[in-house]
Amino acid sequence: MSYLIAVASSDGSNVDLTFGEAEFFRIYEVEGTEYHEKEVRQVPAAEESDAAADQSSGEGKGCDSAGAGGCGNGSGSGCGNGNGGGCGGPRGHSVKVELIADCRSIVCKKIGFQATKQLEKKAIAGFDVSCGVDEALTKISAYYNKIDNHQSLRRE
Repeated sequence: MSYLIAVASSDGSNVDLTFGEAEFFRIYEVEGTEYHEKEVRQVPAAEESDAAADQSSGEGKGCDSAGAGGCGNGSGSGCGNGNGGGCGGPRGHSVKVELIADCRSIVCKKIGFQATKQLEKKAIAGFDVSCGVDEALTKISAYYNKIDNHQSLRRE
């Protein structure tokens, strides 16, 4: 039985992106303990996914927005200002979660609380790691292989 794992990596060799800053996910297909890159999925631009909501509510200004409300403009309303909204807020997270809804897990440098809650609702396991893609996929695929084959996780 094969399954998919999404990885937030800018270069394909290191897990170097947080869930919030990832603009695309590398999707790996895993069979047993073997894996290979299947595809790269691009996160839809904030303008495409939030256009209707922005016009009706005036909210949803994310990192890519021009003008007030974007990142780094000093207004205090952009990403990383500690309000829990992150890049694109909860709506931005749900777009990313839907993009990887068919994956068994996701591997990122860091996954925030709100994103973790949305991933849990879709039964997607989130792994915060600080290592290379190969190391992460090797360990995670070995873990799932043991679970799927009803083997003990204890060291022998």
